[in-house]
Amino acid sequence: MSAVLPWALRGVAPGLAASGSIPIGLELYSVRDALAKDPFATVRAVAQMGYQVVEFYAPYFQWTDDQAKQMRKLMDDLGIHCYSTHNDEDNLSAKKIERARDLNLILGSKYIVQAWSDPKPTLDAWKAVADNLNAAAEKLAPSGLKVGYHNHQSEWKEFGGGRPIEVIARNTKPTVMLQLDVGTCLEAGADPVA
Repeated sequence: MSAVLPWALRGVAPGLAASGSIPIGLELYSVRDALAKDPFATVRAVAQMGYQVVEFYAPYFQWTDDQAKQMRKLMDDLGIHCYSTHNDEDNLSAKKIERARDLNLILGSKYIVQAWSDPKPTLDAWKAVADNLNAAAEKLAPSGLKVGYHNHQSEWKEFGGGRPIEVIARNTKPTVMLQLDVGTCLEAGADPVA
């Protein structure tokens, strides 16, 4: 599954944008078992497969600064990048956001993406997700980092006169990136193009 969206790369990789080439990325959740055993060997193997961008997921949050620096050095040596991380909702909380910021800055990320929110019983309840994303965006703006949200099936299912993804999109600031998971959109019976 590609974790990189063309609009997420604007201003991030000038050489790539100028050439018209969009790098191919891998959400490392897809190789989570190997990543848990040996993150460095896994990133090396992914780079050898030809991936140019990786997106670490929630367990990166347990790394020390030194581990994050070692991973950044490895990525630099391999010529690959980490433009975003895939995070538990709690990583964007007031209690943990500064740690998420620090790790993402070390890794060279541009986006801290919330990977999931439990399905909500009403569309109004989804507005709280948007409010939390906006609060995180304000907190991270001074560091140059942006916030994103990764959808699953529940955000695309219509109920109560709309879709949760529409509520999130309508109620977040323009700086909040919505990371479209095409597969889960299709699984929910929605049309990603529309």
